[in-house]
Amino acid sequence: MIGVIAATASGRTAAATLAAAWPGEVRVLADERPADALREAWRTCDAVVSFLAVGATVRVLAPLLGHKTGDPAVVCVDESMSFAVAVLGGHHGANLLARRLTGVLGTQPVITTASDGANVSALDSYGRDLGFTVHNPDLLAHVGAAVLSGEPVLLDGADGWPLPPLPPNVAPDAEDATTGILITDRAELSCMCHDGWFGNRLVYRPPSLVVGVGSARGVPAAEVGELIDRTLAEAGVAPESVRCVATIDLKADEQGILDAAAERGWNVVTYPAGTLSAVEVPNPSEVVEAEVGTPSVAEASALHAAREFGRAAELVAPKRKSANATCAVARLTPRGRLAVVGLGPGARDLLTPRAEEALRRASVIVGLDQYVDQVRDLVRPGTRVLESGLGQEEERARTAVEEAARGRAVALIGSGDAGVYAMASPALEFAGADIDVDGVPGITAAVAASNLLGAPLGHDHAYISLSDLHTPWEVIERRVRAAAEGDFTVCFYNPRSRARDWQLPAALKILAAHRPPDTPVGFVRNATRPDQNATLTTLADVDPADVDMFTVVLVGSSRSRAVAGRFVTPRGYRWA
Repeated sequence: MIGVIAATASGRTAAATLAAAWPGEVRVLADERPADALREAWRTCDAVVSFLAVGATVRVLAPLLGHKTGDPAVVCVDESMSFAVAVLGGHHGANLLARRLTGVLGTQPVITTASDGANVSALDSYGRDLGFTVHNPDLLAHVGAAVLSGEPVLLDGADGWPLPPLPPNVAPDAEDATTGILITDRAELSCMCHDGWFGNRLVYRPPSLVVGVGSARGVPAAEVGELIDRTLAEAGVAPESVRCVATIDLKADEQGILDAAAERGWNVVTYPAGTLSAVEVPNPSEVVEAEVGTPSVAEASALHAAREFGRAAELVAPKRKSANATCAVARLTPRGRLAVVGLGPGARDLLTPRAEEALRRASVIVGLDQYVDQVRDLVRPGTRVLESGLGQEEERARTAVEEAARGRAVALIGSGDAGVYAMASPALEFAGADIDVDGVPGITAAVAASNLLGAPLGHDHAYISLSDLHTPWEVIERRVRAAAEGDFTVCFYNPRSRARDWQLPAALKILAAHRPPDTPVGFVRNATRPDQNATLTTLADVDPADVDMFTVVLVGSSRSRAVAGRFVTPRGYRWA
């Protein structure tokens, strides 16, 4: 929840705007004394937007400050709505919140954290979205300074995790490194570090372990907890890396298991006997199978949950027993991540904040060279960029999926929206269940062109690509004819190239048989880019020679018309 505090009419108006833009996420705190409202927001909310001066906000909150990892994020917005200043908790939500405010209030984010200034992943939030925790946070500042200073920093254990990029000086083969970053679920760390400098290694705990538990009815929580602790210790793995406890659904209400997990801060997941019985385990039991319908509970539930959360699993601690319980531990191999990112029509202010974040989050970016050029300034140091030319769409899609399947964080970029005549479709044809896919929407060329022309897409409309490179012309022609007979406004993508110069005239001829000659036709070349050009004409006067592959063509329905030089397709409202 975001607490919002305002003391002036301007601030209250902006607070109401935020509440309307982010319903259910914003709580506007009204009080005759803004300082009291600010303290209340601090106590009860996850983040605070203060429409007060930075100095006033700091004076009120200073006595309440605890630790940055637990304090709410605070952003101050000035009276003129010019700036959103991340004041507290920059890497714990304030920087992101300051950027989000831009989309609603038009403010400029003011970010002062060093890593953001250098466009480098912040170590205190490194891997947080994957569930990473920092084992020794006292080293964050020391190692972070080495990273930002360009000193060699040894990186161990990151391979296979879809982590954000770190600068080139942070590497598995960093020579002469006196500081390091280690990602491990192993409890015994000293044996994994160079003699004499373990004290300079920042350790992250990934959520790579699942504890499987079975038990008799009425098992004491103390017995379950002691067995879990002993199993983890004997396996040499860290409790900090346990993602959850898994068991059979018959034990969903077993209080001893629930309490033991809760005491350690872990959730409990359950699975039916039929699911667990299909899991191959090293230590099946006929007795257990006769009792609950599966030859294994602890081993099978640990392995199944680990495979569910990752792309593979191994048993690192086979079944161990106490008088009334069994326990096993599995380690998962994480799934890679593929973000399919739409960059919008070209203008930087039409690139969404979510797309920007996806680009900064990716350790590998795959895209057409000219699209990579549009966002090269957003690429963080250490990001691997794989760019290629026109006509290699399938190769780019396959490469992005293969990189993600290796456990990396990949962004596959395209113009407009990646799901509309772009890269999402070919990529998802190759993508399997071993990777997570996130579609990041973008503003399409059609939407950008439509807004430049007026409101041509105000009623039902159809998108049709006139490229017959992958679709036979007979199929395209049938679709154009159906759109004409259905009286849709039609948006043509890929309308005309040097080698394909007859398809657009043929499509317009089909539409002309079902439309009056004065039907509006608009075409926009390079929408929202510096050399954009928008033209509004009619079906009778349009000249296909004015159109190329950088152009979007929109042809109205029989009800579309030009109003004051703007292309409008009425919604069909009836006014009393």
